[in-house]
Amino acid sequence: MTTNITAVPNEATKVAYQSQAANGLAIVRVTIGAMLVWVFFENLGKGLYTPAGYAGLINDYIKHSHSPAVWKAVMGLAASHAAMAAPMQALTEISLGVLLVIGLLTRPAAFVAFLYLGSLWVSEWGTAWIWELLVPVLASLALAVGRAGRAWGVDAWLAERRPSSPWW
Repeated sequence: MTTNITAVPNEATKVAYQSQAANGLAIVRVTIGAMLVWVFFENLGKGLYTPAGYAGLINDYIKHSHSPAVWKAVMGLAASHAAMAAPMQALTEISLGVLLVIGLLTRPAAFVAFLYLGSLWVSEWGTAWIWELLVPVLASLALAVGRAGRAWGVDAWLAERRPSSPWW
């Protein structure tokens, strides 16, 4: 019987695979972050962060989407408080985008992005292609679980100083 030595991974091989996985997550992280920054500027240009623009978009979702009634009630609350909700959404999009692009506090930022993009996905049911936001939603969750800031990000530098921190 012969033994295939290459089938038994050594420590160097494990580190190489982990590095490749970290680089892959970093690519996804930068892509999701860039998407959020892009959406911020796109929405800013469309006037969707003004109270009227925001309320109009949300009311359109309420009217045309197939979201559950309870979610439509939440959207209605946001639309009725558009003067406060619109700037909060703008701040959320640009903050999450920048944090993900630079890889700072990646785990919490990615988890918040997962929740935020998930809420948008539910809001758009029936008005957009179902995969349009579902892929970024799940990718954001993977970023939070996979500690995607530890490659190509500020979190890598912070992890050298405090490797056991759950924040990166």
